[in-house]
Amino acid sequence: MVHKIKTKNQLLIQVIIEAADEKKAHNIVNIDLSKIESRICDSFIICSAPTSIQVETIANHIEQKVKQITGEKPYSIEGLPNAYWVILDYIHVVVHVMQQQAREYYELEKLWSDAVITRPKVI
Repeated sequence: MVHKIKTKNQLLIQVIIEAADEKKAHNIVNIDLSKIESRICDSFIICSAPTSIQVETIANHIEQKVKQITGEKPYSIEGLPNAYWVILDYIHVVVHVMQQQAREYYELEKLWSDAVITRPKVI
């Protein structure tokens, strides 16, 4: 049997998506920015939740699972104290865990509409 070898970023993205799904994150998307010249990273993972408690839980679970599986820690984490919009910055992959009203207001997917946006299926 032949296994597809994942790049470091592909593995990171997969672990982030699975961790978000495990804590019932809503509407998980992967925005592939790698073909955009003015990008700030290679990929955005965006998900949302209805409450600050769930946003915090999702962000913490992503951080723990990524460290456990890949050994990576985020370069920085922003927004955790109020958990309205938490950003976990893994340099090449940036995770946005947002309360639903923040996501609807800022519409990040529309800002990066020239990128490839996928809604991953989690198994």
